[in-house]
Amino acid sequence: MPKASVAIVVLAAGKASRMGEGGKHKLLAEFDGVPLVRRSALIALGADAGSVIVVTGHRRSEIEAALDGLDLTFIDNPDYASGIASSLMAGVSSKRADGADGILVMLADMPGLSTAHLDALIFAFRNAGGEAVVRAVSRGKPGNPVILPRSLHRAVLRLEGDVGARDVIATSGLPVLDIDVGDAACLDVDTPDDIVAAGGAMKN
Repeated sequence: MPKASVAIVVLAAGKASRMGEGGKHKLLAEFDGVPLVRRSALIALGADAGSVIVVTGHRRSEIEAALDGLDLTFIDNPDYASGIASSLMAGVSSKRADGADGILVMLADMPGLSTAHLDALIFAFRNAGGEAVVRAVSRGKPGNPVILPRSLHRAVLRLEGDVGARDVIATSGLPVLDIDVGDAACLDVDTPDDIVAAGGAMKN
């Protein structure tokens, strides 16, 4: 039995509207001297997956510049302002993701994640033969990332607005495997205070 193939889609297109009027971008905030979006991409590249796709939108050129030199596939989402569904759809329908048995959807603003966390999710997905939803949880609370089997791609492509895959998972009828990765599953950064509290430094 060949092991189920996984593509990672990193969502990095959002406007970060809760960052205030200063114009700073949370994904360019630095953690240990590395922009958060680059840190997230490096974690994804270290995982046992076939490809890493980054969906860009807001301030696309700066995000892509922060990822310079990495072996990534970029997908531009011109419709990013409509909400997360459009970015999810752009990533899932990209050529590099389309042939994968599962897509690991990762938010670019989660500084607590590690490659080991992603590999734990991928291992569980492969153990389930690629036929289950796998999601990171923290003490039973659903979080991110999530692996969606190929059978759910069409449902994802019907999403609209600022909704992620939660409803797709709830109505899928597929088994859902929860993998506890601790606080990292629910730690995202939406405000300058969040970034500082998580150990980051605002840049541009």
